[in-house]
Amino acid sequence: MSKISASLVLSAALLAGCAGAPNARKAPVAPAPAVPAGPAANDNLNAVAWTQTAIEHDLIYREVYRQAGEKLAAALKDSKWDALPKGDRKGKLKGLKPAVIVDVDETVLDNSPYQARLIQSGGEFNEATWAQWCREKAARALPGALEFARLAAKRGVTVFYLSNRAQDLNEVTLENLREAGFPVAGDSAFLGLGTVVEGCEQNGSEKGCRRELVGRKYRVLMQFGDQIGDFVDVLNTPEGRRAAVEPYLDWVGQRWFVLPNPTYGSWEPALFNNEWSQAPELRRRAKMDALLK
Repeated sequence: MSKISASLVLSAALLAGCAGAPNARKAPVAPAPAVPAGPAANDNLNAVAWTQTAIEHDLIYREVYRQAGEKLAAALKDSKWDALPKGDRKGKLKGLKPAVIVDVDETVLDNSPYQARLIQSGGEFNEATWAQWCREKAARALPGALEFARLAAKRGVTVFYLSNRAQDLNEVTLENLREAGFPVAGDSAFLGLGTVVEGCEQNGSEKGCRRELVGRKYRVLMQFGDQIGDFVDVLNTPEGRRAAVEPYLDWVGQRWFVLPNPTYGSWEPALFNNEWSQAPELRRRAKMDALLK
């Protein structure tokens, strides 16, 4: 073997040995390509998508209003039948005309297009965009609501619409209700946030005084709403909300008819101590902490 050949063989052997050595250096691995960040998660997307597209949503509304319609005759016949909580019923029932109380938003009128706009724009609720939506008078009747309201009116039952929309939206809300086909027995059948009830002090947006006002002249056969506050005034904590309805659980599906609303409501701020001034990420963290694990 020549000196050159021997040298080549020795070099090859040394290289092979180095390749198998445990401390041999390896070529650096190229980092994986970065995954583009997607849009920020929106807590309301699934809720609004369900509200607008799920047939289950419509069936629940129809079921609730149909059940109420079937109980209307019995409620009219029973002179002691009353759907006002004890704190709102101030006088006797004898001689009072029959009425039902319905909330407006997400109870008889569908505002999910407004929620969809917020998702698409990446924004949050604010009074300006909400007022703009209300003035469009584009909210449609929710399934079953129109049929029940017309049935009640046909049977001589006055339908009262209690809303927490701002007072300057009263007129457009009435127009929206009428254009959607709801029976409205005069402007006094609509009791908005600015309603003044003599002898009763309203606390914030609570509806107790307005329910009391209806009860002064009417026997309230039924109440409809998507929030606990539509039926009874509450201390807005998870515990307070449960305590408020505890005495009336037997009324649910009989005198009180609750509609689903996963998109917004007082249940949400109850999870972060009603402090909307907190940054969105802090509010979201509080909601995450409230989940059952």
